[in-house]
Amino acid sequence: MSANPTLQSFIGGRWIGSTPSAALASALDGRAVYHTHSEAIDFSEAVDHARRSGVQHLLKLDFQSRAARLRALGAWLLDKKEELYEISRHTGATRADSWIDIEGGAGTLLAYASLGANELPSGNLLHEGPAIPLGKQGRFAGTHILVPRGGVAVHINAFNFPVWGMLEKFAPCFLAGMPCIVKPATATSFLTEAAVRLMHGSGLLPEGSLQLVIGGTGDLLDRLDGQDIVTFTGSADTAAKLRAHPGLIARSVPFNAEADSLNCAILSDEITPDDEEFDLFVKEVAREMTVKAGQKCTAIRRALVPRKHLDAVAERLSQRLAKVVVGDPAIEGVKMGALASKSQQADVAERVAQLARGNEVVFGDGGAFKPTGDGVANGAFFSPTLLVCRNAGFDSAAHDVEAFGPVSTLMPYSDLDEAVALAARGKGSLVTTLVTRDPQVAARVVPALAIHHGRVHILDNESAAESTGHGSPLPLLKHGGPGRAGGGEELGGLRGVKHYLQRAAVQGSPTMLTAVTREYVRGAKVQEEPLHPFRKHFEELAIGDSLLTHRRTVGEADIVAFGGISGDYFYMHFDEIAAKESPFGQRIAHGYFVLSAAAGLFVSPAKGPVLANYGLDTLRFVKPVPIGDTIQARLTCKRKIDRPAKKGQPPQGVVAWDVQVTNQDGDLVASYDILTLVLKKDE
Repeated sequence: MSANPTLQSFIGGRWIGSTPSAALASALDGRAVYHTHSEAIDFSEAVDHARRSGVQHLLKLDFQSRAARLRALGAWLLDKKEELYEISRHTGATRADSWIDIEGGAGTLLAYASLGANELPSGNLLHEGPAIPLGKQGRFAGTHILVPRGGVAVHINAFNFPVWGMLEKFAPCFLAGMPCIVKPATATSFLTEAAVRLMHGSGLLPEGSLQLVIGGTGDLLDRLDGQDIVTFTGSADTAAKLRAHPGLIARSVPFNAEADSLNCAILSDEITPDDEEFDLFVKEVAREMTVKAGQKCTAIRRALVPRKHLDAVAERLSQRLAKVVVGDPAIEGVKMGALASKSQQADVAERVAQLARGNEVVFGDGGAFKPTGDGVANGAFFSPTLLVCRNAGFDSAAHDVEAFGPVSTLMPYSDLDEAVALAARGKGSLVTTLVTRDPQVAARVVPALAIHHGRVHILDNESAAESTGHGSPLPLLKHGGPGRAGGGEELGGLRGVKHYLQRAAVQGSPTMLTAVTREYVRGAKVQEEPLHPFRKHFEELAIGDSLLTHRRTVGEADIVAFGGISGDYFYMHFDEIAAKESPFGQRIAHGYFVLSAAAGLFVSPAKGPVLANYGLDTLRFVKPVPIGDTIQARLTCKRKIDRPAKKGQPPQGVVAWDVQVTNQDGDLVASYDILTLVLKKDE
């Protein structure tokens, strides 16, 4: 690596920037280690490249193919992770901090790869069913579809997680088929640039799918329209300014914000200093103060404790913080590194001074603090600082001022109702933790907390061993919160992908809806052939291929035999008197017998392309089947998902079959989907 290299933007398929501009300093010692570039970026080119080339190349792939790319990309980054760890040290992060950022980011790619492979169809249209009949004769219906937006996503990210912050937005965006322009915070953009270089070096990114901006955004936001999206992570003040951008408002550009907030943790009033949960609370607060030097949008800024235990919590927490060694992460034993920059250090010091007015600083060395290591005097280090606000109901600063560093404020409460009220004084946050050992407390308090917090983490001795902690957003759970937290949502499993898709309602005949959604809608025309659908390979099957079976009359012997095999002697099947007194007025067949009998009607028993039935969806027993009724089944190919080939397995796809079981009057008695693995032809 050359001395003070100049970072480059990746725009229009090429790297731009050779003339150094602003210096970026190492958080460890203040030395300039990188420079931004002075060349101006043509944002018209960037947006046009994303819309034309990016959209085109992404949509040549489908959901399944993009999921496979994400999986390969996540594995690629994990293989190259040490290159990123070496650079990450200049952000002030410890190895453990960087693990969250680097491997956590790659893990998010892998999580969304798995989600896409398991939950998304082939093609680039997601049917958000079921279809709803809109006419009396079944000839007119409606449903919803989600399709790629055809625009560009602009991701504006914070400085604290240069890799994860990019990838947690990129993963669902890429899976949705939307190209993105990433603008990292300048202070730590050197790590983001390194990650983007690795991603492009993998050869896995379609042209135009990922562009990088080093420096300011210029007129980028002025060039967006209603098909585009802007996502932002950072301060609440900056989020408010961006949200009010005239161009975004005029063209109704969707804007999603995830902002820093005054998250809290509550120690329930039944917990005593002798309980395990007391120490869990102390440990959680200390961890959230020191991981990433407290530079997490989810960090615990307010710790609410029963008034009677305030001093005990303060003492035990101070004792724990005193054991935290702060300094150069390269030194063995150092547990907390530096803030990201000297400007961040000054900002945190100013915020602590505001919080200290009228409150007590019970831990924190202030100006006397000396980090461990040689040459760190000019680094951006800050001592863990714990304050106590004894009048939390009256003090406004504790609920309004956020020191974005290793800083937290203890606050006493009299009862849990007051604790919930104090938590709400933060005006909306990303996450709150409730430490309790009483399920009834959780049942009462969590719904009240959920009004003001995007995620509620319940911690007790049962969950502690596996808990991912207060401050860890997970790919499958929503990340975001109301009010001050930005009012947006990220991640959340499939919800995160849907944020980047356009939802539309579609109305028409079942046949037309089947054609559009590539999913059989009941009432649509079907194809019936002499060849049983189970005899067809995956490629040979078409949506709507159908079989109407022969009939079977249910007798008393069937019920007796099924009861003997299953051990199910429920009175509705065997007690003539009780059954007559029931709403059905007579004995009825087991629902699972109807299910089994239907399988006997439609299964083709000889060896063939259908490998296995691995599940049922949407099973409903719609109408009872009494002794003497005659049942018939219709099996229809409903949905196909083409899976990429896996090493060691024969090529195969997933087929969902719609099953309708009817009686002699044509009334529906059972309804469900069967999921099967179906072989492809030998290639």
